[in-house]
Amino acid sequence: MSTAKNTRKTLDSTEVRRLKGIGHELKPVVTIGNKGLTESVLEELERALNDHELIKIKNPPGTKEERDAFSDDLAAKTGAQLIHSIGRMALLLRRNPNANPKLSNLSRYSD
Repeated sequence: MSTAKNTRKTLDSTEVRRLKGIGHELKPVVTIGNKGLTESVLEELERALNDHELIKIKNPPGTKEERDAFSDDLAAKTGAQLIHSIGRMALLLRRNPNANPKLSNLSRYSD
């Protein structure tokens, strides 16, 4: 079972819809190239998730199955939840109870 489906079980449909709406407004904070998930990319993802909580990632090219597997792997390695994946874009969420409200996309885009 994919992480996206697991995420939807832990978040209600209203929350998923809200997070997708916020994600639509975001630009990718990390673009992952053909070298994949290097140590420096993982460090940048950790920083971005700690600061922003909800981030958009641009995955490397590949088939739909490869991109889906990569997004699931990315979520597992960062301890984040995969909210949505379409094309080469993935939306990841990892809540930070000590997030800076000026940096957190969840705080900045709250209703």
